[in-house]
Amino acid sequence: MGRIIDLDGKPFSFDPEMQSAVLDIPQIASRYIEHPASGITPNRAAQCLRGAERGDLIAQSDLAADIEEKDTHLFAELGKRRLAIQGVPWSIEPPPNASANEKKDAEMLDEYLHSADWFDAMLFDATDAILKGYSCMEIEHGMLGKMHIIRAIRWRDSGHFCLNPDDLSELRLRDGSHAGVAFQPFGWIVHQSRSRTGYGGATGLVRTLIWPFIFKNYSVRDLAEFLEVYGLPMKVGKYPSGATPEQKSALMRAVMDIGRRTGGIIPAGMSLEFQAAANGQADPFETMISWGERSISKAILGGTLTTEAGDKGARSLGEVHNEVRREIRDSDLRQLAATLNRDLVYPLYALNTAHAIDIRRLPRICFQTKEPGDITKITSAVMQLSTGMDISDPWIREQTGIPQPTPGEAIFRVRQSGNEPAQTDKEMPPEKQEKTEQTALAARLPEAKSSPRDELDDMGDAVPARRLQEAIDPVLEPVIDAIRTRGLAEALADLPALYREMDDSRLMTLLSDAMFAAEMKGMLDGTGD
Repeated sequence: MGRIIDLDGKPFSFDPEMQSAVLDIPQIASRYIEHPASGITPNRAAQCLRGAERGDLIAQSDLAADIEEKDTHLFAELGKRRLAIQGVPWSIEPPPNASANEKKDAEMLDEYLHSADWFDAMLFDATDAILKGYSCMEIEHGMLGKMHIIRAIRWRDSGHFCLNPDDLSELRLRDGSHAGVAFQPFGWIVHQSRSRTGYGGATGLVRTLIWPFIFKNYSVRDLAEFLEVYGLPMKVGKYPSGATPEQKSALMRAVMDIGRRTGGIIPAGMSLEFQAAANGQADPFETMISWGERSISKAILGGTLTTEAGDKGARSLGEVHNEVRREIRDSDLRQLAATLNRDLVYPLYALNTAHAIDIRRLPRICFQTKEPGDITKITSAVMQLSTGMDISDPWIREQTGIPQPTPGEAIFRVRQSGNEPAQTDKEMPPEKQEKTEQTALAARLPEAKSSPRDELDDMGDAVPARRLQEAIDPVLEPVIDAIRTRGLAEALADLPALYREMDDSRLMTLLSDAMFAAEMKGMLDGTGD
């Protein structure tokens, strides 16, 4: 492969082989994950976090994986945030004012990535960075004919990476050396999620979540001990004075076993009594556990009412909390889009385009995070505003979520034909389309109120129909042409602009003659002649 340029404009030689295979890094295959959360203490947690600040990410990475595995509440809340990204629609968009070649390249990338079976799994693996601060995935390149493709994307354990000691914001691959090795260009997707401001090892949520995790688990352990002491009845064995050691041992075995086996034997003269459990309160432990879970929910989702029921006003507050969660999702998507544009979209574009690359005009992945509005409200507002302002069709489609029809696609139209099923423009003959549109237009006009005929009506009937048609045709011609070419809905929307094209000179002449005749009729009637 020839030399190509990266996003900084620097040329490099592309190597399609996977970096971990080329370097034969032993940690990739042989590292076992430790479980530092077992018996974790605040001092031990602080040591893990301090190590990450100095560039050693192994302990903090293992700690993050361990608490996600052990705490079901943390796992559920983190899963909500990670899975919220999966269902968001996305597309590859060309740069603004794109040329034909730029549009063609964007369409090629969009079609390929939507058909890639590894894409959804890659999105989910990238969100591992929310907890750990970073997620690194290695790209396995391949060829399909003349097209460079991605065969697979391999998630790599976050413990395989370290920070550059000279630049703590730069992640590197551990190879046994002090500084590690830089990532191979076009070989990795490296997503760094910024839940807080800091260097590479200090941006993950694990640094915030570890403290409520520790204190919650202290209370869980204490509650278990409390239930062991106060939750079970006490079993007391009594032996008579003078009992031999063998008899005492037999009684002790019976006391210890009878709770599990619900039966046993003891020597004659001995007794076994069950006493009520001692009184105690578990509320302090449950309060501490609840505090820990609420703190975890706030750190991950920004609130608690999307997880549990609240008190009065919980519904309105839950809607507010859900809006906060949506804002967090959109922030995650913006960060993820920047990573994918840099490490996925651009490499595929650079390796496959046949045109000169301008790094200022690149295709990009866009997530459609805007929720469609209420179509009924939007339609009502647009119909009212369209008489006084021009409204963009793409804006209306964006607000309603209605996609732009593709060329040659059948267009649905609502017909004013009673119970007759709606037809598309392609299914209806042209003459029937025109007749239906005229009927629909007539239905929108106000009905004229009938009144008794008089002599003026007779005078109007005396005007030749041909002259009336010649006078009205220049007025209606722009509207009729608009209906035939663009359809009824667009013609009605353009009526203010079409008004300027109407030629009413003949109609005005005819109306002037009619006014003159009416005045003369009135004058003659007034004189009695």
